[in-house]
Amino acid sequence: MQPILRSDKLKEVHSDIRGPVFVEAMRMRAEGIDVLRLNTGNPATFGFEMPDSVRNALINNADKAVAYCDLKGMPEARQAICEYHKGKVIENITPDDCFIGNGVSELVTMALTALLNYGDEILVPAPDYSLWTNSVWIAGAKPVHYICDEQANWYPDLNDIRKKITPKTRAIVLINPNNPTGVLYPKELLEQLVQIARENNLVIFSDEIYDRLVIDDMEHVSTATLAPDLLVVTMNGLSKSHIVCGFRCGWMVISGAKEQAKDFMAGLVQLCAMRLCANALMQLVIPAALNDPESTKEMLVPGGRLYEQREATCRELEKIPGISFVKNNAAFYVFPKLDVKKFNITDDQQFAMDYLHSKHVMIIPGRGFSWDKPDHFRIVMLPQPEVLAKAMRDLGDFLATYRQ
Repeated sequence: MQPILRSDKLKEVHSDIRGPVFVEAMRMRAEGIDVLRLNTGNPATFGFEMPDSVRNALINNADKAVAYCDLKGMPEARQAICEYHKGKVIENITPDDCFIGNGVSELVTMALTALLNYGDEILVPAPDYSLWTNSVWIAGAKPVHYICDEQANWYPDLNDIRKKITPKTRAIVLINPNNPTGVLYPKELLEQLVQIARENNLVIFSDEIYDRLVIDDMEHVSTATLAPDLLVVTMNGLSKSHIVCGFRCGWMVISGAKEQAKDFMAGLVQLCAMRLCANALMQLVIPAALNDPESTKEMLVPGGRLYEQREATCRELEKIPGISFVKNNAAFYVFPKLDVKKFNITDDQQFAMDYLHSKHVMIIPGRGFSWDKPDHFRIVMLPQPEVLAKAMRDLGDFLATYRQ
């Protein structure tokens, strides 16, 4: 009997966040070794709790989620989503332009499947969040990575983007605030990115799931506010801002050139209908969550957990010879750079594995974010400040004698 092989569309798919380093960490934990997991942004595993507003909305309304709901999502939830994005000055949207899904992950795959044909190309940032690159491959198209420049605060390199546009390019992905760098893009940069999309007739996918997790009194600008003449698909959700990752609560909002995109939107409806509806229980909490911004904001100011965790991490990272980094101003990630000559690093996965074995701390190598050099890794800053500070001191101790 011939072996039954996986689809060719999966050959390039990878998820290092739960890749070999993760597998090894789980093996170690099964043997009773205490491993600090700095690999995934899952706040509840570090003692964060969902707000009472969310808990009460779920408990008090559970009976409303027993039946299938509308394929796009519950009307009350879509109305709340629409009002939230109108509040961010996205024009001419209605609840009918809002699609609720089982996390942004499902919606990214659905949106790219509805848009892309075999041979199409889509611009994706490097470093990226691998969901986007993987979903492009699964859709049968080709991700083309444009560089985000660490020397320029990790902002997208506009010239690199222009060079990589071809007649096959259909869309561009923006991740703002960014994962894995934790950087927020300013309005002026977004305007230039939108102009490139305008000049080349590109659809814009704007992943904004961290838009409520902005530090240092900075302001997030939604890409769609700057592109009322272009088709923009804005992705967002509650997983991080309201500590409900397991609820799988995400949505997308279609704005701008909707008249020209009627067939694409019909394709989205087809795909939504195939899965009947998104989890109805999680939709019950959307209005309550979006009416409760304060529970999120209190984490982001001095004394708040996310703020203090960032400060503790960066304070200790600065002390380590051979490491440099751009301090994040959003989300809870930082993407440090290693002096590969100093440490003779040629394999970033091996570096992450060696650190895991030595100090029992799990990080994700840069290759997990489509970074093609062995000189970066991502830290998730979710444990308590003192735990993160110790992990960074352990990293310094490890690197003091490490040579690959």
